[in-house]
Amino acid sequence: MIRSMRRRPWAVSVALSVLLAPAVAAAAPVHAAPGGQYVALGDSFTSGVGTREYYDESCSRSDHAYPRLDAERLGLELSFDACSGATVQDVLNDQLHNLNRRTDFVTLMVGGNDAGYADVITACAMPWWASDCDRAIDRAEAFIRNRLPGLLDGLYDEVRSRAPYARVIIVGYPHLFMGEDCNAATFFSPREMNRLNAAGDLLNETTAARARADGFDYVNPVDAFTGHAVCDDVEWINGLSRPVTESYHPNRGGHVGYADLVDDHLG
Repeated sequence: MIRSMRRRPWAVSVALSVLLAPAVAAAAPVHAAPGGQYVALGDSFTSGVGTREYYDESCSRSDHAYPRLDAERLGLELSFDACSGATVQDVLNDQLHNLNRRTDFVTLMVGGNDAGYADVITACAMPWWASDCDRAIDRAEAFIRNRLPGLLDGLYDEVRSRAPYARVIIVGYPHLFMGEDCNAATFFSPREMNRLNAAGDLLNETTAARARADGFDYVNPVDAFTGHAVCDDVEWINGLSRPVTESYHPNRGGHVGYADLVDDHLG
């Protein structure tokens, strides 16, 4: 734990504001035994932020991330293009270059950054007298309802256009909390944790609806992660961590959990 953060709660805001700074870098395909061509797209929850070990620092891509685990399990040729900080527009601009008519499988996890994930977590981590958690969540939910569906439709259409024969799997986000905040430098109330989980449910429901409208698979990780949230006995989600960029992301156990869910669709 960072001691100075206990005395200066504003430091939580400064630190968490850098959680998802966008980064862009081209990824070379990772070759495995022939079993199909797999392209992994998305944000930090896919690239592997939270696993604490990265072979590509610019995008925080990790060998412990679920696309790498599934590619190794199933003998797939992986193009790992997910990047920390990515929004829907970033995926459109920077991550679709490896999609083609020979692509067999695509996983895609995006939308949290568009809804202001880092800003919401930062606001809600502050003590009540310095926080504007409710307003931050209200803004995120309004964006998810009013703007995100159109953004996702445009992205999904482009993915299908570039990879017309691929099986496309859209992956959702887990609940971060199960009612406990055990970090001394954060101040999530039970009500705020419930609201954050509800906003996550809205994001998942919106993403799932657009995925199914386009004929894509959808993976919801909420049930699998139940009992493995921040401060649970077996955490799959990091709490406030050192370095702070690891905070509130799936750890290595969480990525194994994701791999177990996703590999059923990669066949």
